[in-house]
Amino acid sequence: MVEYLALEEVLDEIRSVPSVYEATIVSRSGMHIAGDAPKGVHLETFVAMSAILLGAAETATSELKDRLLYVSVELGRGKMVLTSAGPRALLVVTASKDIATELLASKAVDFAGKIESKI
Repeated sequence: MVEYLALEEVLDEIRSVPSVYEATIVSRSGMHIAGDAPKGVHLETFVAMSAILLGAAETATSELKDRLLYVSVELGRGKMVLTSAGPRALLVVTASKDIATELLASKAVDFAGKIESKI
């Protein structure tokens, strides 16, 4: 059973990281579980495409016999990191360009581990 209150607590922790804008938990099938999407975006499209993006990266790299840690998307005004939160979910974090991608990704992977235990 999904622990929604516990998920919101983890999302609040993520949002407290300097430079982080939003954090969203998405099901592997592309449904919104918790969190918020960037302002002005269509939520259903954002979460569905996020699931497809991470799933495509996992599929594309599966033959390498290594585990995908995260996907980083560098944008004109910011960045986005997507990472697995277990077999049922993924975490999408958007942030400003001020934070190093490696630092953002490291924090996202750590938080994804907390999320996995609550889903």
